[in-house]
Amino acid sequence: MALEWTNDPAQRLEASGQSLEYACWGPAPHKAPTLVMLHEGLGSVAQWKGLPEALAKATGFGVLAYSRAGYGASDPAVLPRPLDYMTREAEDVLGQVLDAAGIQHCVLLGHSDGATIATIYAGSVSDMRVRGLVLIAPHFFTEPQGLAAIRAAGEAYAKGDLKEKLARYHTHVDVAFNGWHDAWTHPDFVEWNVADAIDHLRIPVLAIQGRDDPYGTLAQISEIEDRIYSPVETLILDDCGHAPHLEKPAPTQAAIEEFCARLDRLEREEVSLA
Repeated sequence: MALEWTNDPAQRLEASGQSLEYACWGPAPHKAPTLVMLHEGLGSVAQWKGLPEALAKATGFGVLAYSRAGYGASDPAVLPRPLDYMTREAEDVLGQVLDAAGIQHCVLLGHSDGATIATIYAGSVSDMRVRGLVLIAPHFFTEPQGLAAIRAAGEAYAKGDLKEKLARYHTHVDVAFNGWHDAWTHPDFVEWNVADAIDHLRIPVLAIQGRDDPYGTLAQISEIEDRIYSPVETLILDDCGHAPHLEKPAPTQAAIEEFCARLDRLEREEVSLA
């Protein structure tokens, strides 16, 4: 039985043996396509701010956001996270979330780690429900500047006010931060690379990146353009860092809305076989 389609923060879904918080906006999956939002490595449902509701109103799609285990008010994750935690999330959890929500046709919209998870899922799992990807600040391999930024975040968490800020959003704040930070700063993680998932994508992609993103350069976007076999659109934003949807909301939302509208028109077109 599909979960209750509501933005009541008390609601939970079950996936891979974990209880996860979720919220929904707009029409239910049997009435319209769904945008499924996958948050960043330190994100949660609440940290999307007003974007889910705005996208539901602008696109006519339903929107589902959930917090992965270890984040928000979801169950805690077991630490240390394995270095392939994004692949495990894609292959072991995401499909069960889509099943629990009764998703029929969807676009996966991911930010940072969430964009990586979305790409791995679409590139490795045969799921015809997934019709497109919106990838905000994705990463497919490590870069020296990104690893340096994560180490700096570790200092801010230990000595600054980052822990206090994150504790507003995460019940298990040390689990949320350390699970992310300790995986990325592990000596073996420098070799992490999941770019081969791009080779297997056969659905349209919108990739959005801030030119000043401290966690990833435009090389991540070039990797998509160089490897993908399906249509890809890119939006590169000047004077923008790691969170285009928060730093440059107007152009980011407009690009997402236009992408979804085009996908919807294509889905509705009648194809003549004569």
